[in-house]
Amino acid sequence: MKRRNLLLMLSAAALAFALPAAAQDKYQAEYRLSTVVGTAFPWGKGGEIWANLVRERTNGKINIKMYPGVSLVAGDQTREFTAIRQGVIDLAIGSTINWSPQIKELNLFSLPFLMPDYAAIDALTQGEVGKDIFRILEKNGVVPLAWGENGYREVTNSKRPIRSPADMKGLKFRVVGSPIFNETFTAMGANPTQMSWADAQPALASGAVDGQENPLTMFNAAKLHTVGQKNVTLWGYVADPLIFVANKEVWESWSPAERKIVKDAAVEAGQQIIQMARKGLIAPDLSTISDVEKLGVNVVKLSAGEREAFVKTTRPVYQKWSKSIGPDLVGKAEKAVAARRKS
Repeated sequence: MKRRNLLLMLSAAALAFALPAAAQDKYQAEYRLSTVVGTAFPWGKGGEIWANLVRERTNGKINIKMYPGVSLVAGDQTREFTAIRQGVIDLAIGSTINWSPQIKELNLFSLPFLMPDYAAIDALTQGEVGKDIFRILEKNGVVPLAWGENGYREVTNSKRPIRSPADMKGLKFRVVGSPIFNETFTAMGANPTQMSWADAQPALASGAVDGQENPLTMFNAAKLHTVGQKNVTLWGYVADPLIFVANKEVWESWSPAERKIVKDAAVEAGQQIIQMARKGLIAPDLSTISDVEKLGVNVVKLSAGEREAFVKTTRPVYQKWSKSIGPDLVGKAEKAVAARRKS
């Protein structure tokens, strides 16, 4: 009898080793996806699209749950990248701005007035500069998968229309937690205050700050006109590309076929985010701008000369940060932007 039991145990062990790897794989009950905002915004909607595509194409094996408001790091946007490397976050769609404190090269996209139009953004993210950035991210312990876009960050305030740097003087602006933003707004005579997006809206409502800068899609979705933001200036000083990434250990736990599914879905979701972020902002369809104006908001469209005044005022910040980011990378970016003008 003992011999029989021993044989049964050995047979069971042998069967377990013989099972296909897929049958033995232990998937997490959920894979935590971090985003700054929810599905009311293109950024968050893209996260939802990514999660749904992966869930469908893996038959539920890779179940991605989105955690908006960077809730996995208590709302601190600048801690998100570190949390991905540590495994607190499995997947993320992150802002180049928010991750720049850890990856200095990401400040490239925050150089004031580097990217004058959407073709310039594409020239960087979809070209050699984008590949360089992905290699840098890989060296820093995460797996970059695709590009998205949060859009051009336009300046708004409750006090007056802004047409020149002089109009910025003395105004208090909420800015994100990256030093280059402090320096850029200070160069224009404003008083920048760093705070999370979660804290920004109550600060605007109470008058603790006069203004902020964010894409118009964010302006509409967050109903910023209801917290005193009655003046918008379209200056296109900085755009905010988004990056889809995975934690390295999580990525390596999946099969090659599953990795392809996750990456392809990220690319698709990224393309949809970009379309949503640009909708109504490129002629002839300027419906997003019209929607803002219909809210009783004064929308200022700068002339080329007016915009150039901002460029000149912030040039010292641009030059200082170019050294920190890396002259070679900045030079490559400038050439890519210039080449797109000739196309």
